[in-house]
Amino acid sequence: MTHLKNWQTKFAAERPRRLLALDGGGIRGVMSLEILRKIEQDLATATGKGASFRLGDFFDYIGGTSTGAIIAAGLAMGKSVQELSVFYSEAGPLMFEKSSLIGRLRSFYQADPLRKKLNSVFGERTLGADDLRSLLLVVTRNATTDSPWPVSNNPFARYNDRTRKDCNLQIPLWQLVRASTAAPVYFPPEIVEWDKDDPAKTFFFVDGGVTPYNNPAFQLFRMATLPQYRLNWPVGETKMMLISVGTGSAAAVSRDLNARGQLAPANVAHLPGVLMGGAAIDQDINCRAVGRCVFGEPIDRELGDMVPRRPDPLKGDVIPLEQDCGRQFLYARYNPDVSRDGLDALGLTQIDPDHVQALDQIEYINEMQSVGRAYAAKFVDMTPFQRFAG
Repeated sequence: MTHLKNWQTKFAAERPRRLLALDGGGIRGVMSLEILRKIEQDLATATGKGASFRLGDFFDYIGGTSTGAIIAAGLAMGKSVQELSVFYSEAGPLMFEKSSLIGRLRSFYQADPLRKKLNSVFGERTLGADDLRSLLLVVTRNATTDSPWPVSNNPFARYNDRTRKDCNLQIPLWQLVRASTAAPVYFPPEIVEWDKDDPAKTFFFVDGGVTPYNNPAFQLFRMATLPQYRLNWPVGETKMMLISVGTGSAAAVSRDLNARGQLAPANVAHLPGVLMGGAAIDQDINCRAVGRCVFGEPIDRELGDMVPRRPDPLKGDVIPLEQDCGRQFLYARYNPDVSRDGLDALGLTQIDPDHVQALDQIEYINEMQSVGRAYAAKFVDMTPFQRFAG
């Protein structure tokens, strides 16, 4: 007996699968939500479901890291993008409530306000709650074991066996999400008792963004297809779609460095963002190499956008979707460029890049939303995925 009420109707039959991956990035998650709003609207029209459409019903597997884990869990619960946008507007000030002066020696912000807000939203649900509408992946990092912990509610996974005392499914959903958002320096870790009778299985967790999976897209693909995870979903350009949504990126060029580098506090404050950005790019390249990219900003001047072309992989004609390239899934990567040049290209010349690049600038939520809306209007197009809308 599985823990998902809709397993037989939604998951048991073999059919094309739909995956959604959501990056970490602090309060910049509001940009992701505006991109998701456009995806939600386009798919609601394509499926003919209108206002009743929910991304949690459409996608089979939703994965998220850090702020992406909050959004992923909300979508899996059946919340609309608008409901999650309201949550961020209300919870933003709580997410980044500063610690006391002494407390700031450990972390910039308090954890309790966000804990309470997440608890109020997710209630008593555990990861194994049977009312979740999709499979859910939450990426965190177990600081005790010094290892990434991607945790899902896949009913066939080894550590989701209900007979185990340390079964993943019994962990409170709010606490798992909070663990995924505990960015080092910014927030204190989350302590989770995986087995209440075994002190050795009480762990300290920090933000999944400081693992290689701040962009969880390729990890999500692996967990849906590798035999070790026991889902074994079929692969192919007509059998699987993967949409990856970021929280904005911008190359930071440092002109002030010298042979001695920067002072330690400056380096520490920038470290989470540096790790998240590098990991996100690597996962994106993996997806474009294994999957068939239909949209994504150029990676760099050497790789380009990796959309299949011939005869020249950079300058040739795009191969029509009707011609199968033998890739394992269709893939799109939506991630705004929030540099000065990127904002100007979106017509947002009035927005200061510094306002929309930091992980904790809650006073600029409206500007971040404007970036997400402008980007989505210009680039988000579900046409290549029409075959998956049925």
